[in-house]
Amino acid sequence: MTVSITYLETGTAPEAAAFTGTGEKGTIVLHESDAGEMKYEVLDAVGELTGAKGFAVLNNIPVKEEGREQFEQRFLNRARLIENEPGFQVFRLLRPLTDDTYVVLTIWDDEASFKAWQQSQSYNKAHQKRHTPEGIDQQVSIFPRPSFVTTFAL
Repeated sequence: MTVSITYLETGTAPEAAAFTGTGEKGTIVLHESDAGEMKYEVLDAVGELTGAKGFAVLNNIPVKEEGREQFEQRFLNRARLIENEPGFQVFRLLRPLTDDTYVVLTIWDDEASFKAWQQSQSYNKAHQKRHTPEGIDQQVSIFPRPSFVTTFAL
């Protein structure tokens, strides 16, 4: 399946979209098609995007070509504990088709649910290797620049 993301000025959005949201960066429109500016292949999916309401978090992670397999395996072999967290709705791992930046998309009932997950045991388990010699974040050679997070109210 292909997913496309388009960023528009706040207040404008096409009618056909899985969801639209507003945030500091303007309006996001996500299509489960190849109709948008930025195209992605869905590598992992949990939950329904269409009609999603709540709080969307997009972790944008640039990955060099030679690091793609390692990065993808890390996410495809994840513990999958997030799915059991209160307020969790949607997870998508999106492989970029037009640039080098993967998107890890999660949708929550609200921002408080997302923040509670960040303080949870499942978050700590999922990120337990971070900042250790085994952590993917220590594999500097696969990341050409820092990741960044964007959030949107849906």
